Amino acid sequence: MPADAQLVDRVRAALADAGEISERRMFGGVAFLSSGNMVCAVVGGRLLLRLGTDGTEAALREPHTRPMDFTGRPARGAIFVEPPGCATDPALRAWVERALGFAATLPPKRAGRN
Repeated sequence: MPADAQLVDRVRAALADAGEISERRMFGGVAFLSSGNMVCAVVGGRLLLRLGTDGTEAALREPHTRPMDFTGRPARGAIFVEPPGCATDPALRAWVERALGFAATLPPKRAGRN
């Protein structure tokens, strides 16, 4: 399923003041990276967030979230937010800011690995 173009545009707007963000096709959708590290992605109509282990555990207690599980096994440190969980711009911004906060704790990836 292709990435929801409207959600991609909303994520771009939420990241507008985040500094240098690059985009890459990943997971059958569009991923947004900071210093080569994935912040979030739009996969179909869902928002994929990289939050780290602690952030993931906390986020999964919130409504409209579930583990990221492309392979049938939950991935550590990442979640999906279903469409109702990011339906409003303030809710989307709050999720994206959490993911940006985690990405800021990671070392930049070397050029060529982005």
